[in-house]
Amino acid sequence: MNALKGFHQNIVTPRARKYLRIIVHCGVYEYLRMPFGIKNSPSHFQRMMNEIFPETLSEGWLIICIYDIIVCSKTWEEHMYRLSRVLIKIQSVNMKTSLKKCHFGFKELKALGHVVSGLSLGIDKNKVAAVLLKPMPQNKK
Repeated sequence: MNALKGFHQNIVTPRARKYLRIIVHCGVYEYLRMPFGIKNSPSHFQRMMNEIFPETLSEGWLIICIYDIIVCSKTWEEHMYRLSRVLIKIQSVNMKTSLKKCHFGFKELKALGHVVSGLSLGIDKNKVAAVLLKPMPQNKK
């Protein structure tokens, strides 16, 4: 699953808003939600995700990397149960996900530059294609 507009789901505290002001044609704009491009946005969003899913993360079957959520399971029934737990939690905190970027029930998927399956963890061939296609050096320099 993929969190829709990731960082924008993180509310900026009133104390921090003064640091996120920008000048626009009609005055000063103050962000109420975490914008992209701020140095600490990824760490704040990751912390928020970890606080939303503490029990499921400690059980070891949920992987969260910034705004990507991966649910791992051995059987279809187990997957549906775990997925329902995650979706209920997402709904309870009013978090939004991008349906276009969500993939459900795959035995193998590409995530974070790897190909993940129930049996193995491999490197995505598309990520290393440029290195593999580069010709071998012909001189000693």
